[in-house]
Amino acid sequence: CHSCFAPESMIFLYLLEQSVIYSHSDLMYQLDNYASPRSKLIQLIKEGTYIQVRRGLFVDDPATPRQVLAPIIYSPSYISFQYVLSQAGLIPEGVKNLTSASFGKNKNKVFRTPFGEYHYWPVPRTTYPHGIRIEEEGGISYLVATPEKALCDSVYKVRSVTSINAMENLLLYDWRIERSDLITLDWEFIAWLAPYYGTKSLRALSAWLNKEVDNG
Repeated sequence: CHSCFAPESMIFLYLLEQSVIYSHSDLMYQLDNYASPRSKLIQLIKEGTYIQVRRGLFVDDPATPRQVLAPIIYSPSYISFQYVLSQAGLIPEGVKNLTSASFGKNKNKVFRTPFGEYHYWPVPRTTYPHGIRIEEEGGISYLVATPEKALCDSVYKVRSVTSINAMENLLLYDWRIERSDLITLDWEFIAWLAPYYGTKSLRALSAWLNKEVDNG
């Protein structure tokens, strides 16, 4: 299918239901029997019982897989961009920071946490639900883009690349993706999704892939 679709609100609620992350109000409720729940929480953080991921969000396990935190630290969001391209073996460099796509935010965000840095960039709402899948690590689910969706999201960030030749230079030389790996992607899905971004860069990506497939 062209769309691994699940409404973003339903996905987020599903993650919260089986998440190891706690909100500040969750912990205040759990510590309600103490004279000062806030002071008790500060003590528990110092003792390492809880780890503050960011303001208002906590976990109780230092071994929590950092991927599962990404869609909850800043939501709605899913892991995408260079992190997924690296994990899929499309780009040679390892990517240390978690890179995610969000919508409706209109600005980039960075969260520096005990689990590493989390970077978020906005994508058009019309593209958001498509090409997302639910993966699992340590018994906990999280949202991640398919390699095709991650490639489209990454190209969306590079608005200056608008021609087929410039796109080839970007993919093969700047990002050092192998031509053979690119043409084995689901190019029909990319061609279907590209117009939803509304940018010349995505049209150039679709046109370049079509050219390569036809020549192959």
